[in-house]
Amino acid sequence: MIMVSACLAGINCKYNGGNNYCPSLCDFLASHPHFLVCPETLGFLPIPRMPAEIHGGDGYDVLDGRARVITSQGEDVTDAFIQGARACLELARLNRVSLAILKSKSPSCGCGRIYDGSFSRRLRPGDGVTSALLRRSGIRVVTEKDFRQLG
Repeated sequence: MIMVSACLAGINCKYNGGNNYCPSLCDFLASHPHFLVCPETLGFLPIPRMPAEIHGGDGYDVLDGRARVITSQGEDVTDAFIQGARACLELARLNRVSLAILKSKSPSCGCGRIYDGSFSRRLRPGDGVTSALLRRSGIRVVTEKDFRQLG
């Protein structure tokens, strides 16, 4: 079973109310068992919502209490991001997920590179909160840019 960021399937759950539809990924998913998640809405954040980035580290640091997720308006939404990540992990366990394909660069779903916390679109190495929690739990995580390499 594959867990997929809902925005990649065209669901309008992105922070600005839009989506990140990825046609090639949807073509791939047509022949693979999967389900869609949005960690931020599972953490009860609204659509639309203020953009948020991790300040002071990456998703692992957020999970360990060393970093925070802050909106562009200065609101701390760390607890919602952690709650959404935990909900995704629970769904992954219940559905025996072996792979998660998540949205690149996101403070929730980013895998390998995330925005640096300055809201300037600069990237830094690291994983988002949900990616970090899933990886810690032994679930393979890739982005929509990397799924083609699955073979």
